Amino acid sequence: MQRDSRPHDRHDGLRPLLEPAAVAIIGASDDEARIGGRPLRYMREAGFSGSIYPVNPNRETVQGIKAYPSIREVPEPVDCAIVAVPAKIVVQTLEDCAAMGVKSAIVFSSGFAEVGAKGEAMQMRLSAIAKRSGLRILGPNCLGLLSFKSRFFATFSSTGDGVYFEPGPLAIISQSGAYGTHLYAVARSWGLRVSHVITTGNECDIDVAECIGWAAEAEEVKIIATYAEGIKDGPALIKSLELARANKKPVIFIKVGRSEEGAAAAASHTASLAGSDEIYDAVFRQYGVHRADTTEEMLDIAYACTAGIYPTGNKIGLVTISGGVGVQMADYANKCGLHVAPMPEAAQKKLKAALPFASPRNPVDCTAQIFNDLSLLGTNFTIMLDEGKYDVAVAFFTIAAASPYIVEPLLKELDSLRERFPGRLIFLSLMGPPEIVARYRDAGYLTFVDPCRAIATAAALVGFGESFAGKGKTIPDDARPAEALPVRAMSEWDSREVLVCAGIPVVEAKIANSPKEAAAAAAAFGRPVAMKINGSEFSHKTEIGGVELDVATPDDARRLYGLVRNRAKEQAPSAQPDGVIVAPMIDGGVETILGVQVDPVFGPAVMFGLGGVFVEVFQDVVFRLAPFGRDEAMKMISGIKGAKLLQGVRGGPPSDVDALADALAALSRFAASHADTLDSVDINPFTVLPKGQGAVALDCLVVPKGLEER
Repeated sequence: MQRDSRPHDRHDGLRPLLEPAAVAIIGASDDEARIGGRPLRYMREAGFSGSIYPVNPNRETVQGIKAYPSIREVPEPVDCAIVAVPAKIVVQTLEDCAAMGVKSAIVFSSGFAEVGAKGEAMQMRLSAIAKRSGLRILGPNCLGLLSFKSRFFATFSSTGDGVYFEPGPLAIISQSGAYGTHLYAVARSWGLRVSHVITTGNECDIDVAECIGWAAEAEEVKIIATYAEGIKDGPALIKSLELARANKKPVIFIKVGRSEEGAAAAASHTASLAGSDEIYDAVFRQYGVHRADTTEEMLDIAYACTAGIYPTGNKIGLVTISGGVGVQMADYANKCGLHVAPMPEAAQKKLKAALPFASPRNPVDCTAQIFNDLSLLGTNFTIMLDEGKYDVAVAFFTIAAASPYIVEPLLKELDSLRERFPGRLIFLSLMGPPEIVARYRDAGYLTFVDPCRAIATAAALVGFGESFAGKGKTIPDDARPAEALPVRAMSEWDSREVLVCAGIPVVEAKIANSPKEAAAAAAAFGRPVAMKINGSEFSHKTEIGGVELDVATPDDARRLYGLVRNRAKEQAPSAQPDGVIVAPMIDGGVETILGVQVDPVFGPAVMFGLGGVFVEVFQDVVFRLAPFGRDEAMKMISGIKGAKLLQGVRGGPPSDVDALADALAALSRFAASHADTLDSVDINPFTVLPKGQGAVALDCLVVPKGLEER
C-alpha cells in the first residue's frame, strides 16, 4: 500500500504526529521501565484516548494489550508509529511503515549521523523514505514528544512519570531531547503549563524550523521556546519566524555553539550544521526573536508572556520602597535598553502632594511608609501610568507585600489599577511564603524575587511588542534589476563599476595606463590624489607597495606611476597589472566598513562597522540578512558600540547617516539578487561625510562564487 508522493501542507502534516488517533509501538516492551515499554505505560496512565497497537513478534500481549508481529499485521490505519528498535533494522521498519500508509513515525533509535559516515548513510536512507512516501519522521536519535492536548506521551524520558498538567500556552521545541525534557520539568516545577514538548534529534525529516512554523499556526500555542545546536535550512527557519511574528507569538530561542568548543560539541551531538554565530544573532534581531542564554532567562520570559501584553514602547516606570534598590533598578533598566524617563513636572508635584515623603522623579521612592495607607499606592501608580505614560512598570515591594495584613488590600489596589490600565504591563518584585506569593500569581500578577530579573524580562517583552507592531520588519526598498556578475576574478576597477550599478556611491576615479595618463588624471582632479595598482590578482595592494597616498601634483603622479607598477610586479611577479587607479583624496568624515558574506545556512548577510583599526582591534560589527530596507539599516548603524562617533564628538559635525543607511540597503539588495553567484564583498573604507554631504566607497572588492569551478 505504498502511497504516492504528493504535495502536502508541511505544518498541517504534523497533526497525525501530535494528535494521532491510532498509534503503533514497534519494539514494544512488557517491561514498563525499558525504552519500548515506557511510552505505552505513559499513555495508559495519562488516559490517551486513541488506539494503541504494540508490535513485538515475540509476544502475544504487551502490558496486557494484544500485540502484533509486525506493522503489516495491525488491523487499522496508523497515524503514528513509535520506533524503538536497533538502528540496523530501522530502515526496513520505516519502509514497512511507508508501505502500510503510516502517516508519521518517531524514531528513538540512535546510531545514525551522530556517529559518523556509516550512520549518516543510514540516516540519508531515512530521509529518502520520507521524501518518497510522505511518511513524516521525527528523529532519529530523539526522545520523542509530549502532547498534552491529546495525552500522547511518546517518549522514554522519565519526565513522562508523574502528574499530568492540563495543557497550557507554551510549546517547547528542542533538538536535544535531554534539554527539551529538562526545560519541561523546570517549567512544570514553576507552575508553567505546556502544550507540547517536541524533540527533533538528528532531523532526518522534521526539523526545528518546521515545528516552529507549526506552533506559529497552532491555536493552542501562544508562546514558543526553542533550543537548537544548528539549523540546516535557514530560509525555512526565517519563514517560520516570520509566521510567528505575523501571528504575534513570541519565540524565545537558546542557540548554542557560540564558542569553537561549543560548536564542536554540537557537531558531535546531533551532526548539526552550525552557521556563523553572528549571523544567528542577526536573524534573531531581524525577526523579533529573543535569544536567551540560560534556562532561567528563557522561562522568566515565557512566564511573563502568559500575561499576553507586549508593550510597543520602552518607557519604564519604577516604584520602590527602597531608594538604594531604586538606583539599582534604574541602572539595570538602562543596561537593558529601557528608557527610565523622568515623571513630568506636573505629575511630580501631584505625587509630592499625595505622598510628601516620596521621591517622585523615577524611580519613585514611596518608602515603606506607603503600606500605612495603601490607597496612596493606587494614587501613586495611577498618576505614573496616566501622566507618565509608562509602557511598563516594575514595583519593588520585597517582604512587605507578604504580610497577611497587606495581601488583600494590596490586591484590591492592584486590581483597580489593572482595570483602569488593562494594556499596561506591571511586574511585582516581592518574596514571602509560597502560599502568599501564589495569591499574587493566581490573581494574574507577574511576580519576581529579583527586580532586575523582572526588568530584564520586561525588556524582552518590549522587544516582542516592537516586533509585533512592525518596528522590526524587514521591508526591502525598491529593487533594481540584477545584472550578472562577471565570470572571472574581479579587480577593484571592475568592482567599482558593479557597485555603482547597484546604487552604492563610489569615489570618482580614473584608470591610467601610462605616466602621462596618470598626470592628466591628477591634473583633472586639481587636488592631492591616491594612486593604486589595479588588477584581479592584487587583492592586498598596500602590503605589496601598490598604493601611494597624498600625491600632491601631476608631476608627482607621473613619477609615481612607474614606481607603483614596479613595486607590485616585484612582490607579485606572475600578476598582471591592469592600469593604475587615480582618485582624489577625501578629507574628513568617519571611516566605516561595509561587506557581504554568504552564510552556508542563511545566505547573504551584510556587515557594517567602523573602519580602520576599529574593525581590526575591537571587531565592533553587526550583521543583517539581505535584503532589508532603510529602517533596518538605521538599526544596524545604531547597533554598533561606536555609533556615537557618527553622531559627532568633541565638536565635530554629525555624519550623514542617511546616506550610509541608503548604501547599506542598496548593498543588501545587491547581495540578495546575486545570492547564487556571489562569494563576498569588501568595501573598506567607506567614508561617511558630514551630514548632507553623502558617503563614498574609497576601496572595494567583489568576489564572485566558485571561480575555480567556472
